[in-house]
Amino acid sequence: MKIDDNFYMKLAIDEAWKYQLLTYPNPAVGCVIVKDGKLISIEAHKESGMPHAEVNALKAAYLVEYPNSLLKMKNSSHEIHDFLIENHNGYFNDCEIYVTLEPCNHIGKTPSCANLLIELKPKRVVIAHEDVNKVASGGIQTLEAVNIEVSLGCMKKEAYDLLYPFIKWSSNTFIFYKMAQTLNGCIDGSVSSKMSQLYVHRLRDKVDLMLIGGNTVRIDKPTLDARYIAGRAPNIMIYSKNKIFDKNIPLFKVPNRQVLISGDLFKLLDYKFVMVEGVYNLMNLLKEKLDYIVLIVSPKIRNGINALIDINIDFEIVHENYLGEEKIMYLKRMV
Repeated sequence: MKIDDNFYMKLAIDEAWKYQLLTYPNPAVGCVIVKDGKLISIEAHKESGMPHAEVNALKAAYLVEYPNSLLKMKNSSHEIHDFLIENHNGYFNDCEIYVTLEPCNHIGKTPSCANLLIELKPKRVVIAHEDVNKVASGGIQTLEAVNIEVSLGCMKKEAYDLLYPFIKWSSNTFIFYKMAQTLNGCIDGSVSSKMSQLYVHRLRDKVDLMLIGGNTVRIDKPTLDARYIAGRAPNIMIYSKNKIFDKNIPLFKVPNRQVLISGDLFKLLDYKFVMVEGVYNLMNLLKEKLDYIVLIVSPKIRNGINALIDINIDFEIVHENYLGEEKIMYLKRMV
């Protein structure tokens, strides 16, 4: 029976989206391993400096067959690479590996995934998108040089949507807008659950800068830190023509953070990875500068301020997933 490449690649793409924007400055990448026609592992790259998607998937696949192996005690990329090279015994020879991005071909914080694969010699490697980073690219040629079959371009458009933030922040500024609302569009007050708040704090921990409107600061008196994950509080830019604020509110009391008050949105271009939190008024001001919108929709219906502003932005939904009962929608600017 012919294997369905799109089916398995979609699994890899969906898994990667769970970590979208959280892997900065690395791309989000997913990997699926099929052995002798059976799905045995689905994994992703979860954080910069941690094992890549292929390494996590190879480890998980090996532990399916050898659950008591010492491999389960190995957590670093170097440890996993070394163990698999020494102990694979041809286990991966009948495997097909689906990965959303070309396996890296260089040694950086982690070893080369392409070099690991040529040692393990899988039957075939299916790649959705080639690596746009010239330093890391070349994995396809490395695999083909030892006669590993490579298929390139499976679900390439979907893989590009996943890869787009990395493409943007690698050479320019990537700006995304995070907003939460109820099913009927209510955007005021506490909308999000603890689970989605935890996700937002993980995002804050990664960004170079967080932008918020001056009125929000004056009315809500927020802290805007990453305390739920004991993470790094982001540097803040308050967009406001009026520079007068109560400096005793929590936002100004967080240690080791910079707070900039400015009415010049071009200052955002001094940073690589920018997160905006707010509602539609601020979104309207930024509409020409946004790359992504991350919309968290809570399954509630209630009275309050509703999203009735037509901001005339051409965005398309490129992915949807769930955090508990809440839906997260990722919208990308249409080019």
